[in-house]
Amino acid sequence: MRAPALARMIRRGATVAGLIPLIVALPSGEASQGVGTDSVQAAPSAAGCQILPEDDIWNVPVDTLPLDPRSSSYINTIGAGEYVHADFGSGEWPPGSGAPIGIPFTDVPGDQTKVPVSFAYASESDPGPYPIPPGAPIEGGPAGTGDRHVLVIDRDNCVLYELFDAWPQPDGSWTAGSGAIFDLGSSDLRPDGWTSADAAGLPILPGLVRYEEVAAGEINHAVRVTAPQTRRAYVWPGRHFASALTGPQYPPMGQRFRLKRGFNTSGFSAEVQVILAALKKYGMILADNGSSWFISGAPHASWDNSVLHELHQVFGSDFEAVAGEALMLTPDSGRAMLDRLLLFNS
Repeated sequence: MRAPALARMIRRGATVAGLIPLIVALPSGEASQGVGTDSVQAAPSAAGCQILPEDDIWNVPVDTLPLDPRSSSYINTIGAGEYVHADFGSGEWPPGSGAPIGIPFTDVPGDQTKVPVSFAYASESDPGPYPIPPGAPIEGGPAGTGDRHVLVIDRDNCVLYELFDAWPQPDGSWTAGSGAIFDLGSSDLRPDGWTSADAAGLPILPGLVRYEEVAAGEINHAVRVTAPQTRRAYVWPGRHFASALTGPQYPPMGQRFRLKRGFNTSGFSAEVQVILAALKKYGMILADNGSSWFISGAPHASWDNSVLHELHQVFGSDFEAVAGEALMLTPDSGRAMLDRLLLFNS
């Protein structure tokens, strides 16, 4: 089957279950005939480091991918009538608690002293040591009792260190539930079945909404999202599940969602329009159990919390689940098959 014919099938609503075998069967190079790579942009960056390669699935548009055949079921399970909430902002919550609103991260030089970390889930954690500086910001604040993520970028070597349930110890070491180390220049995934500092076994930083991106006018990556109930399963690029539920109505970890193309964003503030544009183009990756449609971001003093509340006008029914695994090149890599993306764009 030639690429134009397959593209017509996609536009007519063919599901990914029927399309993937046909895509794989295309002769080498045929899918890329007559199309360009304009839809793939430069990878995002933080602390002077590129955040994963340009063709990593976090950084690849999904606005033209076919729907997942269980889209409606997933949306209803997470909550078609539940609204989107920005799980980030400015200030502290509760006020005076020392807890920033969002998942903070920090960066350190390559010669930052590394400290030992002991893990509750040591068999699925990277042993380190980790270059955690004194006073490193903790999600939820120093006394927080939530996920207590700690994210550190080695800005000289562009390596990301992430911890879950992280607690500093009097001797300078740390304890944590789990930890993962990511080379930001690589798309290598965690070993199959391994957790990370996140339930889906993925890095957290690539999915955070950051104020600097919004101020610049564009977010060019997928956004991390949570759901109250997930399945005991994961789909690429997910590597780990965190549920005992097996019903097909529950979304698996790693599931990709996007804001529907026809959703009208014109009445929103400029900052929120940037976020909504990213949710249409790059979508969201289900990465953890949590509240319905809570999207993750980093705290920043310049966020206007009242403006972010405009996201409450966006509901689960405005989203659809898409088949991100249609772009999988190999199961153990987050690299996307761009020829397939371009085929869907044709």
